[in-house]
Amino acid sequence: MRHFGYLSASDTDALFEAPPEQFGRDSPPELLSVALGATLYMPASRPALAADVTKQAAAGVTSVVVCLEDAIADEDLVEAEANLVSAFADLWEQAGSELPLLFVRVRAPEQIPALVARLGPAAGLLDGFVLPKFTAALGARYLAAVDAADALRGSATDRGAPPLRLMPVIESGAVLYAETRVEELTRLRDLLHGARHRILAVRLGATDLCALYGLRRSPDLSIYDVKVVSDLIADVVNVLGRADGSGFTVTGPVWEYFGQEAGGPERIFKPQLRQSPFLEHDEPDLRGHLVSRAIDGLIREVTLDRANGLHGKTTIHPSHVAVVNALSVVSHEEHRDAADVLGSGRAGGVLASVHRNKMNEVRPHTAWARATMLRARVFGVAADGVSFVDLLAASLPR
Repeated sequence: MRHFGYLSASDTDALFEAPPEQFGRDSPPELLSVALGATLYMPASRPALAADVTKQAAAGVTSVVVCLEDAIADEDLVEAEANLVSAFADLWEQAGSELPLLFVRVRAPEQIPALVARLGPAAGLLDGFVLPKFTAALGARYLAAVDAADALRGSATDRGAPPLRLMPVIESGAVLYAETRVEELTRLRDLLHGARHRILAVRLGATDLCALYGLRRSPDLSIYDVKVVSDLIADVVNVLGRADGSGFTVTGPVWEYFGQEAGGPERIFKPQLRQSPFLEHDEPDLRGHLVSRAIDGLIREVTLDRANGLHGKTTIHPSHVAVVNALSVVSHEEHRDAADVLGSGRAGGVLASVHRNKMNEVRPHTAWARATMLRARVFGVAADGVSFVDLLAASLPR
């Protein structure tokens, strides 16, 4: 699969100096975790689940989570599980179709081997599981369940597949409450390091975290304005997202608004999306389209995610996918700065940016430059003069 694969060859040539590379389930984990980009969640109860997966794959979605947890009412769980098994069987029969990376969000550890057993050969399509309410106390049971599921999957299908990957979700009171946070994060780090070959990314469950205090952010605010959660995000990155080789990819939390032209939540503050980039790139109507659907808030939050060490994002609406992925493209200027830092051949020192607007300090900027080059491989490098406005205009249906 490849990000922006839906663009025409001429659009790709015009927008990218270096187009995105192909990647797949066999790609190295450090590359695959960044390539997740916008991960789209779908309730397992969707009537046309298999068709929806293939439709979204054609539209540019490269990672999907089929949810059996909070998206499903308790009384609908049995039917949702059956629907999921049926959808995977349908997808298995369409072996020639291009599919995204496929994960299932479960409710409990024992559900994992039970589902894999029911999937049979179609378990070969499964890339892994999302583990909700992941805690140090529950984590060992989850990991043991996945080991059992992997053994079942290996005997049920003759198609080779990498080990099942895991994305634990940080969203429990044990990690949010101040009096238990440090101990819980330390225990989580030790547990995840023991299963490092399986951990693709660590996800943040902002909705559940807010719920512990009866909070819900408005479309005027980002999760970073909710201090009790933003403080935790900083600590999760501090302990689990270090750039010294011991860290994991930590993904951004969900943006839950997708307002319509004639409705949506009431806005109190002015949008913080500047007009000038849209005017400069001959897209004056695009800004209004984004603001009317609360996507300006998503753009701001994705920008803050990256500034705080998060990569990719949980999404619950297809309109969000193109936005998150467009904002993940490495700009021409970023790429040049990263290349200069990595290609300096110096053990330290400061280089003047070729754009003469910043300093590039070799030693402290090396980790950033390596991460930027990894992102450039899967999301591409924008051509000189191409901005996120151009990428959004080419990606968003209007």
